[in-house]
Amino acid sequence: MSDDHTHVQEFFTARAADWDSRFPDDGPAYAAAVADLGLRPGDRVLDAGCGTGRALTPLRAAVGPAGVVVGADLTPAMLQAAARAGRDRDGRLLLADVSALPLRSASLDAVFAAGLIAHLPQPAENLRELARVVRPGGTLALFHPIGRAALAARQGRQITPDDLRAEPNLRPLLAGSGWRMTSYVDQDDRFLALAVKEA
Repeated sequence: MSDDHTHVQEFFTARAADWDSRFPDDGPAYAAAVADLGLRPGDRVLDAGCGTGRALTPLRAAVGPAGVVVGADLTPAMLQAAARAGRDRDGRLLLADVSALPLRSASLDAVFAAGLIAHLPQPAENLRELARVVRPGGTLALFHPIGRAALAARQGRQITPDDLRAEPNLRPLLAGSGWRMTSYVDQDDRFLALAVKEA
């Protein structure tokens, strides 16, 4: 496991137990972002970097009982917190690295990724791996419950021009990874970039 993975695991392991209580009002933003993903009953969806599984309940509601919901995360403590919250009832929890998913190619209809892109050690390669597991025409949602400026202010930093989530950076990054961006929103109360997998 690379140092990048170790750093991510250490960061989230230390925060897993109280993660949900630190951000108690994010539920409606997650539900709205899942709605924007346009899932249908019976769809198969991955929550990549699912953390404590806050998206699993709205994802399950969107795909219904016939759908498949998988939440994958690199940090065991986050998955344990998801299970303690009962979110394993809404989707299968999988300890996995998004850079090498144990899923068949083109086996999913969509990927939901909340707060993930900032933690990817090799964003272009990792987004290609997400594209690998999605069927042509399937969708990707890169989401954060607050926008880039609000997140930077919360963290006591400035937005820099090299921020991967800036539209001029994200659009070509996605295009080079097998995705075509279809929508981009960066407001104080949410960040959401939607993309479609190219055929």
